[in-house]
Amino acid sequence: MPSFAVSIFLLLGLIWGSNFIFMKWAAEFITPDQVAFLRVLFGFIPLFVYTLLTRKLSFSHLRHWPHFVVMSLLATAVYYYMFAEGTALLPSSIAGMLSGAIPLFTFVTAAIFLRSEPINRLSLAGTILGFCGMLMIAQPWNTGTGSVDPIGVIYMIAGALSVGVSFVYAKKFVSPLGIPAVALATYQIGFATLFLAFITHWQGMTNVLSDTRASLGLIVGLGILGTGVAYMMYYYIVEQLGAITASGSTYIPPVVALIIGAVFVGEEVSVLEIAAMLIILVGVWMIQKAKRVQAK
Repeated sequence: MPSFAVSIFLLLGLIWGSNFIFMKWAAEFITPDQVAFLRVLFGFIPLFVYTLLTRKLSFSHLRHWPHFVVMSLLATAVYYYMFAEGTALLPSSIAGMLSGAIPLFTFVTAAIFLRSEPINRLSLAGTILGFCGMLMIAQPWNTGTGSVDPIGVIYMIAGALSVGVSFVYAKKFVSPLGIPAVALATYQIGFATLFLAFITHWQGMTNVLSDTRASLGLIVGLGILGTGVAYMMYYYIVEQLGAITASGSTYIPPVVALIIGAVFVGEEVSVLEIAAMLIILVGVWMIQKAKRVQAK
């Protein structure tokens, strides 16, 4: 594999994995809807400039605006808002580990609506294993001190489900349009910025500027790098390494979020939660292996 593409692959996982601590810091000063709005706003700017410079945008694309609207809701507005809410209620490491379930929801929705995913013993076992891992992290049987906030878990699951459904929608309705991927991302984030601007409470939004760590994490970490640049990097590795290999980048963020939260921030993470994360990742690996076997 091209060494530069592999470097981008690893860097992308690092960027996505660090998003959770940036959301956590920002949530100490502003509301989750404000975190989501500012994230897409500062992510849209570099992406829009890039697509303009590369001349990927076209007025003819706008006739497909209903699809862009659906994708902006599923893959950006709802997804980012739910994750911001969930991360505000959970340790960043736990939120990051739960994000590893996104491929599970993608597989389940694809199997239901597209009927193109390999449903065999391996993929079925991987799905069951992955959801068992999510259950181990949520620990609904533990209601005492130090238990995981169930509302936060629900928000994270809702966000993972939303983006999982978006992949299925994109495959069925958006991919056949033949529009450049970076242009699709620009329309998607652009519409999401408008939607979130409409529902976001503006009062107190500037509070995040009172803390340098939170403001830089939100603007640079979440917005410019975690959204705008990350989209460009993802589509680059899809082009260079292929979609199946690129999808392997989902393995990295939960591990990065765990390391940042536990080692650098000092969040308490139990052995059970680490084991649960590994179980989720093994489940995802089994599903992806089933795809590779079918593709041969």
